[in-house]
Amino acid sequence: MVTTTTKSIYRQDGIEFDGAIVTKGKGHKPGVLVIHGWEGRSDGQEKIAAMLAGAGYSAFCVDLYGDGRRGGAPAQNEALMAPLMNDRALLRHRLLGAVDAAAQKTEIDASQMAAIGFCFGGLCVLDLARTNAPLRAVASFHGVFTPPPFPRPERIDPKIVVFHGWDDPLAPPQDVVALASELSAAKADWQIHAYGGTMHAFMAEGANMPEQGIQYNERSARRAWMSLQTFLSETFD
Repeated sequence: MVTTTTKSIYRQDGIEFDGAIVTKGKGHKPGVLVIHGWEGRSDGQEKIAAMLAGAGYSAFCVDLYGDGRRGGAPAQNEALMAPLMNDRALLRHRLLGAVDAAAQKTEIDASQMAAIGFCFGGLCVLDLARTNAPLRAVASFHGVFTPPPFPRPERIDPKIVVFHGWDDPLAPPQDVVALASELSAAKADWQIHAYGGTMHAFMAEGANMPEQGIQYNERSARRAWMSLQTFLSETFD
């Protein structure tokens, strides 16, 4: 069976978002949203989606910037991400719009959805869990853990797994402990996998700025991906 990628434009508040549905074969399958990092929609995002399709899921590539906006250099990426980081209510609104768009796809079983995200996307999936979006589970890869400035839910229903590089300067140990405390207080079903000798962006092939705490780590990336497969199998069992 051939993996197919189909453009899936969705709209919200007059903005056109460049989604894509990635599947292998036909049928109504559990769906996994793939949320990009600060660079926006990317080939790397579609590569991850293709890997999920190969594992038997229908993957939906999310676009949070809209109207064709893409990053490139760090300054461009920061300029795109900052408005959403500074307005977590807007970010939540766009995230829920993406979940709704994915749920309407015929390739996806809307009763069986999860979301994964990388870097900025790792923060995004935690925000989705915090708002009790209609997802079975979320997985955050080298994300930032800062909660949004909203009242915290008494309970978080989606299962949560966090894949974290222990030497990530964007999420130091005190932030890891704070997240664990937050999720425990919300009676969440949570896991945190922390990898030693591992920096930020450890899943991103080509990331190589160790002086800034950013570096791809093949071993940790492989371990995290294997753990994700177990997590999703348990989620959709």
